[in-house]
Amino acid sequence: MSNDLVQIGRRSFLKRASVAVAGVTGVMASLSPLKEVVGDIDIEAWLQQHYHELSPEQMKDVLARLEADAKRTYGVDVKVQDIKPRPDTKFAYALNLGVCVGCRKCAYACEKENNVSRSPGMQYIRVLEMDKGGVNLETANHQYDPETVPKPDKYYMPVQCHQCDNPSCVKACPVNATWKEPDGIVVVDYNWCIGCRYCEAACPYWARRFNFEKPILPKEEINTNTAYLSNRPRPQGVMEKCTFCLHRTREGRYPACLEVCPTGARVFGNLYDPKSEIRYVLENKRVFVLKEEVGTVPNFFYFFEA
Repeated sequence: MSNDLVQIGRRSFLKRASVAVAGVTGVMASLSPLKEVVGDIDIEAWLQQHYHELSPEQMKDVLARLEADAKRTYGVDVKVQDIKPRPDTKFAYALNLGVCVGCRKCAYACEKENNVSRSPGMQYIRVLEMDKGGVNLETANHQYDPETVPKPDKYYMPVQCHQCDNPSCVKACPVNATWKEPDGIVVVDYNWCIGCRYCEAACPYWARRFNFEKPILPKEEINTNTAYLSNRPRPQGVMEKCTFCLHRTREGRYPACLEVCPTGARVFGNLYDPKSEIRYVLENKRVFVLKEEVGTVPNFFYFFEA
């Protein structure tokens, strides 16, 4: 299915329906059978234009609707913002495998910060327990007991979205629901995603998650500071992923996973800033990227102190 066909179907539906029936009331009445097919669908959200086509006024209305939806669903006041990329910025991450102890605190902090469904759980960060002396992903253990770490014959490799410069997930999306932002972050428009999961299959890092069921978020655990392209509560049936906590990093803060790391294994910053921590690591450490041979050109680096 081509992008043009999909976009014509969604963008022209209301216009064509208005020709077939008289008035707005008739249009909405013509859409009512959809509720019987797909459940409690939000018609306004379904007909929403692509993120890049929304005017400032339209985006204002969208944000207000999302806040009202969150209030109705979870009973809390959630602030949803459309936070734009910072100029002259390209974010990157580096992880010191020599000091990571596999505690998984990064994964738990990410889950909390990004309003990830608690049931079914689907953490964005997968921590692999690896045998020292190699990088064999086939034999890695990602179901180890975090209470038993660190083990002397093991090292630990957290894996999350690598925000690639040549992202295979973006190429695989048939409706342009995912793209790479100017600051290097690959994002998803949850209101445009059709849940085909092509991006999930294309990602060599298993960095995308799919909402098979309606997300469960306890009211008292919801992070109310959210962004449209980041950690706002998501609907069922869409793809999710790490966004380097863009609702934090675009406002000058660190990602939640970095702040919680007890060993200082994580390094984050702006590649365009010659004085940044990430530039220091790339210029002074022996770094490598995971699955370099697939050609995705990731902006997530690994290194050892020695």
